[in-house]
Amino acid sequence: MSNGRLRVECEGAIGYIVLENLERRNAINAAMWRDMPAAIQQLVDDTGVRCIVLRGAGNMAFAAGADISEFEQQRASADSVKAYEHSIDAAHHAVETAAKPVIALIHGFCVGGGVALALSCDLRYCADNSQFAVPAARLGLGYGVRGHNRLVATVGHAAAREIMYSARRYSAQEAASIGLVNRVLPAAELDEYVRKLAADLAANAPLTMTTSKTIINTLIDPQGDFSEGNKLIARCMASEDYIEGRRAFMEKRKPQFRGK
Repeated sequence: MSNGRLRVECEGAIGYIVLENLERRNAINAAMWRDMPAAIQQLVDDTGVRCIVLRGAGNMAFAAGADISEFEQQRASADSVKAYEHSIDAAHHAVETAAKPVIALIHGFCVGGGVALALSCDLRYCADNSQFAVPAARLGLGYGVRGHNRLVATVGHAAAREIMYSARRYSAQEAASIGLVNRVLPAAELDEYVRKLAADLAANAPLTMTTSKTIINTLIDPQGDFSEGNKLIARCMASEDYIEGRRAFMEKRKPQFRGK
């Protein structure tokens, strides 16, 4: 068993969830998967936090996938496999449905389950020395439906097929060219760029961003139901923030959104 853990930190309106397992390049162990929903909920419930950043500890890796050293124990029986996969699905679901924008800040290696976790985030920014791969085809394991769905929705089916079939590594520049990441930054500039971006998002109307997130998630869900998105649109239009946004625009000032 590895000693990996999640670390939750706050910096003003930005909440950070740090994957901390340095001895294994931040590979995600079973405890980290299980703890992800609670970590996300902690930051969602914190009214002072407006944006969440998910990153790996240090600059060596975002996450070198699921912690394979645990597979013999965590996948030793049908029941243990089911429980393990359930915890992974719950972690992805928590990130995908968080009522606040989630940014993946990616240094170094982003592999396998790390790619799936990054794809569950709303936005992805990486260092110019980052490397990406989904080596499932070289491990003989089945990559999850949720991971496949997010990958196809993000890069398209042709690029997704190449990523999954080849299991090869992609450079940061290649990842950007197929839309796997939003932008590539020099490694020394990445943290500050993401911090400023997160601060900008934190200043935007939270109800509007939550509504957009819900609708976009529905659009990429093959069995999506738009009813929730329509309810959230109505909530935005009846909100104090919508009034404040209109007034600030007319008065040529920066709006002060309150999420109400």
